[in-house]
Amino acid sequence: MRKVDRLGWAAGFSFLSYGRRVGVRVNRAVELERLKAHLPPGWKPSASPIVERLYSLVFGGEDGKRGARRFNLLYADFERVERTHDTESMLEAFESNLRLFVAEWARRRVFVHAGVVGWRGQAVLVPGRSHTGKTTLVAELVRAGATYYSDEFAVLDERGRVHPYAKPLAVRESANGRQTNYGVESFGGRAGAGPLPVGLVAVSSYREGALWRPRTLSAGQGMLALLDNTVSARREPERALSALEQVASRAAVLKGARGEAADTALAILALLNRNMRGTRGDDEESDRPEAEAAALFR
Repeated sequence: MRKVDRLGWAAGFSFLSYGRRVGVRVNRAVELERLKAHLPPGWKPSASPIVERLYSLVFGGEDGKRGARRFNLLYADFERVERTHDTESMLEAFESNLRLFVAEWARRRVFVHAGVVGWRGQAVLVPGRSHTGKTTLVAELVRAGATYYSDEFAVLDERGRVHPYAKPLAVRESANGRQTNYGVESFGGRAGAGPLPVGLVAVSSYREGALWRPRTLSAGQGMLALLDNTVSARREPERALSALEQVASRAAVLKGARGEAADTALAILALLNRNMRGTRGDDEESDRPEAEAAALFR
C-alpha cells in the first residue's frame, strides 16, 4: 500500500470527461461538493470504481490539538502536485492539472490552447498559452456580440470543427495575479451550443500601443502555429496533425501584434464582416456546408 493510500479518506466519486475515467477522494466528506465546480465542462458521473487518473486532496487547516496549521495536499495518482496552506491554491492546482490531463488524453478530440468565439456561423480561434491575454481578448469579442465557446481550449473533432468548452472566463486580477471566474453573462454574452467550422485563426501577441495589422500565413505556417499550442502533439502527433490540417486548409490564418483588446476585438469582427460572402444568419449552429469557411478571405 502506498503512503498516500494510508492518509485516511472519507469520501470520493468518479466521473467521465471526454472518454476518460477520473476519480477524486478527500479526507473530509463536506469538501467533496465544492470540487465539482472545478471539473471540466460536460463531465458526467460514473459508477465505475476503476479510473485512469486518481486525485487525492487533503484539506488541512487549524490543528486544534497542536495549535498549528496543517498543509493542504494534492496528489495526482501517487505524485504530490501541491503542498500549501492556501486552500484556493490547492483547488486551482487541482483544476489545472485535471484539465491538462483530460486535454492530453481525450478520446476523439484534439485540444488546442486557444480562446474561441463564434461569429455568424464560424469560429474564431485565438491560440496561446496562459498569460498571453487570450481571455481578455475573448471577453472583448463577447462584449462586441460574439458567442462564447472557450477562453482556454479549442476542442476539435476529426473534421476540424470546434466544440464548446464553455467554462467560466478566468480573468486575472491585476492586484494579486489571482484568477476570478466570471460567467459569460457578466460580459453580456451567451455560450455556444454546437460545433462550428473554423473561419479565422488569429495568431496575436500583445504589444503596447500596437494596431492590429496582421499578415496572412500559409496553411503550413498556420498548422505550425496551432501545433505549437496542441496539448497532445507529442503523444499523438498523427491524430493532432490530421485535425489541424482540416482547420488550416479551410480557415484564414492571420498573425500580428495587437494593442488594447477592445480595439482588436472590433477590428477582428469588422474584418470578418467585410470578407464574409453573402448574407449569413446570426445563429452559430448554422446548417450551411463547412466548405463555406473556405470562402473567408478567399
